[in-house]
Amino acid sequence: MAVLLNCADEPTVSSIFRLGLRVHDLKFMHLFRITKASVITFALLLCPSWAGTVNAQSTDAKTKADNTAVNKRDRSPGATTADQQKMNATDRNLTAKIRRSIMADKSLSTYAHNVKIISRDGTVTLKGPVRSDDEVKSIVSKATGITGGADKVVNQMSVKPISKP
Repeated sequence: MAVLLNCADEPTVSSIFRLGLRVHDLKFMHLFRITKASVITFALLLCPSWAGTVNAQSTDAKTKADNTAVNKRDRSPGATTADQQKMNATDRNLTAKIRRSIMADKSLSTYAHNVKIISRDGTVTLKGPVRSDDEVKSIVSKATGITGGADKVVNQMSVKPISKP
């Protein structure tokens, strides 16, 4: 016996007996019940292209980094770069202490807070732009105090004052 029920109607005990349906038929009908949520879920799974594409970075070819010249300087064979940081515990701890000291000084600019600190066998190289000569002196002083001597600090920082529009 083929019987059509409206999907919005919930079968009741009396309608099951009146239509001559068995419990097995009821379970089968319940499995194929279509809801709005199941249609939306199926559509989203079937067509992921609806979401569109999102680029994480700009693909604009006109945008240039403002530190291109500095990056060229670091390509020379003798240049100390961040990937040369030693991973032994002594050098890592030295770098961490200097970084904490710089970050604790809230009078320093964001540029100064982001200066590169590269430790190799107890010698520290400081690189990157800062906003003033006072910031250079302050950072070198902090590094010298932590390393134990001025001969263990190599200052390669540059002063980049705030440009006025």
